[in-house]
Amino acid sequence: MRHGHHKVDAKECWGDLKSCQFVILTVHDLGSNHTMWTNFLNHYAMEEIMRRAAFIHVDIPGQEDEASDLPADYIFPSMQTLGEDLVCVLDQLDVKSVICIGEGAGANVIARFAIAQPDRVMGICLIHCTGTTAGFMESLKDKLINWKLEQIGMNPTAEAYLCLHRFGSFEKAESKDQLQKVIENFQESLRSKINPRNLKKFVQAFMKRSNIADNIGKIKCPILMVTGSKASCNDEVHSLFSRVRAVLDKKKVDFLEVDGVANVIEEKPERFAESFLYFLQGLGFVGGVPMPRVQRSASIEGSPGVMPGRTRSMSMEEADMPRGIYSMSPPKHGGSTLSSSPTKS
Repeated sequence: MRHGHHKVDAKECWGDLKSCQFVILTVHDLGSNHTMWTNFLNHYAMEEIMRRAAFIHVDIPGQEDEASDLPADYIFPSMQTLGEDLVCVLDQLDVKSVICIGEGAGANVIARFAIAQPDRVMGICLIHCTGTTAGFMESLKDKLINWKLEQIGMNPTAEAYLCLHRFGSFEKAESKDQLQKVIENFQESLRSKINPRNLKKFVQAFMKRSNIADNIGKIKCPILMVTGSKASCNDEVHSLFSRVRAVLDKKKVDFLEVDGVANVIEEKPERFAESFLYFLQGLGFVGGVPMPRVQRSASIEGSPGVMPGRTRSMSMEEADMPRGIYSMSPPKHGGSTLSSSPTKS
């Protein structure tokens, strides 16, 4: 590592890094760790990708479940350093190049990695990614939240902020009941598993983030940007997307916005999986794999609003068109998740 105190490690690897077709590296959001990806990766719509890929799950320092306090002299890395140091994870595991997925703060880290190491990244998926520095109101909330995390541990103020950050205006989300359960699980994890003093350091690093929009043109790989229309950072995602399309080849950028949704991974995993599958096919992987929704067309025949044929994420030209171009999501099918757990190396 470049910095003695800045240690970014792969928390867990799924699959065989040597025999897989490609490797996917993930970075989590605030108040989470690599376990936030488990339900999504075990969703039936991800089955074909899971067969072919190996996963490197990165935990930001001190954010793993039931972590002890970081040492008093620990220098918590900046968002920029976190992004730059991801290359050390690849070097440690002898992985030449990866496809990256990040959500929220993790997406910001992934973008910095792609800017710093353009030749090591084949594609990036940025979920709810902001490109600017923290605004005045965001910084104001941060001061109160950080004080409380330090003084009294996890508390309602901090929980409310983290829930809004990750799940947006969930009161107006289409799947409110389903999302409420997810949020309750998230809150329980915050209270029982996440170390509040370590989390404070991650929140502070995110609040002090530098602007990445000015350097986004250094990214060479294709980008899939994802947001829900009810996400708290929806405007910031659109702002970054506008910047991306202004400086990068439009053919390399896809944009998925799911209407009526605050957190795409939790509320519409099959829709995100479908777009991610198309994205991977554009990179030259998982060719010939039937779309999850098309594959199950017989079981949802007659469902209202289901359009035949291919649906996908928006192209650059379609991004400015009115929302609502997506077909209805298929119902969840019991027993459609992966039949066995991924192999852990």
